[in-house]
Amino acid sequence: MVKIYQNTFSYEHPWENVSLAFWLRYPNPFASHVLGADVLDRRVDSEGCLHTTRILLKKGVLPKWGSKIMKNNEAFIIEESVINPHNNTMVTRTKNLNHTRIMQVEETQTFKPHPEQAQWTKVTTEARIISNLGWGLTGKLEGFGMKKFADNTIKSRKGMSHVLEMIREKQLLRGRRFM
Repeated sequence: MVKIYQNTFSYEHPWENVSLAFWLRYPNPFASHVLGADVLDRRVDSEGCLHTTRILLKKGVLPKWGSKIMKNNEAFIIEESVINPHNNTMVTRTKNLNHTRIMQVEETQTFKPHPEQAQWTKVTTEARIISNLGWGLTGKLEGFGMKKFADNTIKSRKGMSHVLEMIREKQLLRGRRFM
């Protein structure tokens, strides 16, 4: 059985700042589990959309019973994103590359201007948590994965908000210089 996580959240910041914060979000005080991020590929297609593929190295937390199954709690994550500047959307897809038999986490996020709140950005998140381990542990692993994903979503928002406030402060300082 696959666990599905769905959530919609809005940042009180314009889409341009939120899409910029996405690229600047590491490091931040709420993401100490992210050990590294590297761009593997970046290109602009014929429509003017920016496609980026990055690899991230993250360190996870294992429950006590999970440490018997897995000795290494580091995971490589592939992140693919497309920014469409014509309709102000950014779609990101991430999934882990290792430990996939134990648990695969596939996340899709869509960032776009909020339809009702000018200067806000709406983010829709959907994640699929899948375990193929068997041995009667599938449900337990997927439940653990769902809870950790939900908890990490809160930390991720805090990290993005931290970076967004830094961007806002720099914009305010830049504006004061020209007054």
